[in-house]
Amino acid sequence: MSTVGSAPDGETASRLYRHIDRRLLPFLLVCYLFACLDRLNVGLAKLQMQVDLGFSDLQYGIGAGIFFIGYALCEVPSNLLLARTGARKAISRILVLWGLTSAAMALTRDVGTFYALRFLLGVFEAGFTPGILFYLTYWYPESRMANAISAVMIGGPLAGVVAAPVSLWVMTSFAGIGGLAGWQWMFLIEGLPCVVLGLAARALLVDRPAQAHWLTPGEQRRLAAEVPPPQATLHGFGRVAADPRIYLMAAAYFCIICGIYLINFWLPELLKSHGVTDPARLGAYSAIPFVVATLGMFVAGRRSDRRNERRWHSAVPAFVSALSLALTASSASGLGAVLLSISVATASMWMAYTVFWAIPPAYLKGTAAAGGIALINTIGVLGGFLSPIAIGWLRTMSGDFRAGLWMMVGVMATGAVLLAAIRKPSVGREPHVIVAVEVVEP
Repeated sequence: MSTVGSAPDGETASRLYRHIDRRLLPFLLVCYLFACLDRLNVGLAKLQMQVDLGFSDLQYGIGAGIFFIGYALCEVPSNLLLARTGARKAISRILVLWGLTSAAMALTRDVGTFYALRFLLGVFEAGFTPGILFYLTYWYPESRMANAISAVMIGGPLAGVVAAPVSLWVMTSFAGIGGLAGWQWMFLIEGLPCVVLGLAARALLVDRPAQAHWLTPGEQRRLAAEVPPPQATLHGFGRVAADPRIYLMAAAYFCIICGIYLINFWLPELLKSHGVTDPARLGAYSAIPFVVATLGMFVAGRRSDRRNERRWHSAVPAFVSALSLALTASSASGLGAVLLSISVATASMWMAYTVFWAIPPAYLKGTAAAGGIALINTIGVLGGFLSPIAIGWLRTMSGDFRAGLWMMVGVMATGAVLLAAIRKPSVGREPHVIVAVEVVEP
């Protein structure tokens, strides 16, 4: 049996983290799933919304992408605020405001309101993903972080599994009810649950383990031994922003996000170019790569924690995704071969994504982690804005979808090189670990 101040034995630690897993991860998973769903549904709404409102492709593309501008502008401030107010209030605020804004998309009548609501959606959702990642650092040591992250971030590919069939069903089944179009019902039905989740966050989450009534005093002491509270020093966000390793991580993450949003925005178009035109088949085939990605994330997270290795568990999948995209671009085979290669590429991207987010906690501690994670995410998420635009431009200029795929092969290969260049901080060298001021353990 472990004593206070020493690391708990393996069996005791496993029971403790299984308890934490059950209390935190399912709820955070559902929240993240809806976050990803609210990013995907604007592309599906295009099937009806663009015709009803008379938007051009350019206007719709700008509206879809302007989300990331609001997101990038408010990401760092939102997460720094989270470090001060606590995760429970911050996550609740983010969920409620973005849920109301997403539901308000049903009120879109012209280009101006479309742009404004999409921008506000990015503003209000900013800080959510890095906020969750920062929150997990209070509950899990580095050795268990990848598995915890994968259990939450699996909501991304799960959203890809359910987005097309559920959204298309809502848009067709609810069209005309109450005088609303199908796309209006979709925004309402998929947006309002986020408000409920935001209210539930106030009751279900606590800011720190010391405030968790569902942990015994002994469990709290054991957790403090495994995940000690950060100590205050004279270093803050300014030091984070000046550290070149942060930008190396951000550049690698940018490449991963470019690949993920290639799949999110262009997968249906890729399948249509190979003869899949029936909406039901298109929805079913679009889900297959995300099902494979869901399984891959579990494998990557567990194996990375078991081996206590991050760099190659992220870099190798990124390189595999580049090879798979190359096979997709060069394939003259039928739909089956393309679906197989794009499924491997999608799974590899999400595997790299999952393990990547276990890397920053090795560099960032305390409240600086909130700002540092947000800074990495801010730079990286711009890939979600630039990637679809670049692919669309290349397709227009060349008349061939494969031009965009070949560009993304280079992006993912670059990401693999950057990920391989990220080395774990040397033990005992304080400058490799960035901590912050004003951290007080309640």
